Amino acid sequence: MIRNTKLLFTFLIIFITLNACKGFLDINEDPNNPTEVPIDGLMINSAFETAQNTFRVSSVSSYFVQHLASPNASNSTDIHAAVSYNALWSALYYNLNDLKILTAKATEKNAPHYAGPAKIMMAYNLSLLVNVFGDVPYTQAFTAGLLQPEYDLSEDLYDEILSLITEALAALSAENSSMAPLNDDFFFGGNRDAWKMTAYALKARILNHLSKKSVYDPEAILSAVDLAFQSNADDFEMACFSSPAEAQNPWYRTALLNQGLNLGGWLSKQTMDQLNGTYFGVEDPRISRITDPATNENFPEFMGQYIGTRNGAGRESAPEQGVRAVLKLGSWYAANPTQVLEIITFSELKFIEAEAALVSGDRARAYAAYESGIRAQMAKIGVTQEEIQAYWENAVVSVGADDLRINEIMKEKYIATFLNPESWNDARRFNYNYHGFQAPQNSALGGEMIRLARYPDSELQRNQYNVPDRTMLDRVFWDEE
Repeated sequence: MIRNTKLLFTFLIIFITLNACKGFLDINEDPNNPTEVPIDGLMINSAFETAQNTFRVSSVSSYFVQHLASPNASNSTDIHAAVSYNALWSALYYNLNDLKILTAKATEKNAPHYAGPAKIMMAYNLSLLVNVFGDVPYTQAFTAGLLQPEYDLSEDLYDEILSLITEALAALSAENSSMAPLNDDFFFGGNRDAWKMTAYALKARILNHLSKKSVYDPEAILSAVDLAFQSNADDFEMACFSSPAEAQNPWYRTALLNQGLNLGGWLSKQTMDQLNGTYFGVEDPRISRITDPATNENFPEFMGQYIGTRNGAGRESAPEQGVRAVLKLGSWYAANPTQVLEIITFSELKFIEAEAALVSGDRARAYAAYESGIRAQMAKIGVTQEEIQAYWENAVVSVGADDLRINEIMKEKYIATFLNPESWNDARRFNYNYHGFQAPQNSALGGEMIRLARYPDSELQRNQYNVPDRTMLDRVFWDEE
């Protein structure tokens, strides 16, 4: 992992400004005045936008899975109303287009060591797009001048994602490359082995999404896990944020703005009640690494308690500060402007391994992976070994290999993927079957849980003849039973 924040900010100013063609979203190329973006600039911008797209999706999906809740009653995202996520849609396509260009340049220059990371990032960004919206334009999406591309089926796009991963692994294994990433690789500093592990981690995640389908293959998942991350040190995460507001870790920025009463980053009652002992009778030590207990002396009845906000209900009579739990400035997730932003982690992989091993009948492996996932994630965010051991020894947690169920695995993974888009994929695979989970108050979907985001207004207005006729209760192919 490379931390080169000065280089990041310099290149971002240059290359975001020069960010040229945007596929079918914004074709405005003057052939008499071409703009040539160098390959290292594309690498920098694509990596930074991959991390930002992770945040952009999770800043929406975290309300769907009730990691976060709005302090405002009946907030549209909080209650699953029909919101147009134009900016999210555009950001994902912008980056996919840049990655297409980066891949083409790498091929042109005989630089497979650039093509490999580009295809991994492309597979990941495409997975974000598909898992938020379902069927989306892809095959025709990057054709210059075509403003009404046809939609590809989500199932076909999953095949494309897996193909991109396979192609990336082949490119990374190439013996010769005319040029290779180094300081422009803000994830791994040009470490091809790290990128290979990331490819296998993404493959394991994608294959695990198929848990409701007949093609689900736990052995293939376990094989990918074996070739992926071996410790927290291998995590796929962006560490090249910087102090200027435009380049800060976005969760730090959220917590900072909330402290200034631009409210955001409020924690859901669902997450707080899982962590504070309400649901399971054991306080999870991670809670103090995420938020603070109530401190407002004007509300003595709440002092020292961790109190979340019910989704859809808003803060009700609670003040703006000091009573309801919020993402704490200085917590692990919002530690400072340059804090890492997780994309795929070792702990997530251990829970994927636990699930696949449980399905395959290998209870010993499943239980070992379950324990490893808990310990790894706690250690990463600063929980002491004594606290980890005490938590593990609670009978609610250390259930034993013979009694381990998918419920325990998903309960722990729900916290391990806090503020990660993957948590919404899990919630849908698990049919939101978390302990105590309920639809938001004032639900816009009649008490049903959201399965897909609404297509953005930009598509409904410009490409209406191709936009699929579906609702937010319709499902991406892997969520269909």
